[in-house]
Amino acid sequence: MSVAVETPRLIVCHAYDDVMSLDIVGPLQVFGSANDELSVLGRPKAYEGIIVAENAGPVQTSCGLRLYADMGWRELDLSGVDTLLVPGGNGVVRMMRHQPILDWVQRAEKIIPRLGSVCSGALILAEAGVLDGRMATTHWSRCDQMARDFPAIHMMGDRLHSFDPTGIDGDPHVFTSAGVTAGIDLALAIVEADFGRSLALSVARRLVMFLKRPGGQAQFSAYLTPESGSTARLSSLLEWLPANLASDLSLESLADRAGMTPRTFSRVFSRDLGMSPARYVERVRVEAARALLQDETLTISRVAGLCGFRHPETLRRAFQRHLSVSPQEYAERFARKALVGAT
Repeated sequence: MSVAVETPRLIVCHAYDDVMSLDIVGPLQVFGSANDELSVLGRPKAYEGIIVAENAGPVQTSCGLRLYADMGWRELDLSGVDTLLVPGGNGVVRMMRHQPILDWVQRAEKIIPRLGSVCSGALILAEAGVLDGRMATTHWSRCDQMARDFPAIHMMGDRLHSFDPTGIDGDPHVFTSAGVTAGIDLALAIVEADFGRSLALSVARRLVMFLKRPGGQAQFSAYLTPESGSTARLSSLLEWLPANLASDLSLESLADRAGMTPRTFSRVFSRDLGMSPARYVERVRVEAARALLQDETLTISRVAGLCGFRHPETLRRAFQRHLSVSPQEYAERFARKALVGAT
């Protein structure tokens, strides 16, 4: 564990018009709350957070809220920066085409100890070339784009962030995080690297968080919905499916409900949804189980039955495949104290 520092570590967030506000204020609040926890312990504050933009002054975020930039990024002395975070948002495409920013990111990578991104801000780092040869992630909706446009990057879509101070399961110098709230997980991981797990957990509790999620945990998505390109018959079937997860959802049964032969149904489904019917059904069942596990009155066995899994072990294997955690771990992480030891 690192000891307290006399001079606060400077944490810098870059802002631009149409940036996602939570990508900035989420991580900065973590570092501010770390200062609060240290103060309770009688220790000096460890972090100083500032926002930089094209110029000092107000910056319009994508939600309409205005953030105030302390200075223009050109005025920032990079040699005094500990961590630079590049956020995402609707304005990220414009930033990817802004060569002065890309040059600045390249220069920062050579000088500062830690350079990271939040959400789609990873695309700015990718465009600047600082992610080449490194593990990276981004918001789940941008993963395919990033993998396609930047093949030199080792894309890891099923991760919350790629920061690891040991360099074993990530990178201590240049790293990325997934969508929006994963920036908070990234900031907690940085606090843990600087001051230990106890302080990071205290910050998580102060923020009423689900305690610190590991960077390797998979991104959790919302319910799968029919794609716009799917046929009318499939759309009807997919709308029916979430409410009937305990029913017979075999290939033959689904094909019959869709009015197709099993062979035709399998071909059409894979074409329109990009996965087999069996994989889709399993993913929807996992999503339903994930939601039910937040109800402390239900045991894991009951959740498995309600979602169409024949046995809790089947549910466990499905969770590991899709979310990289067990149902028990998920329940514990999401404050499900009543489920500890349940079968």
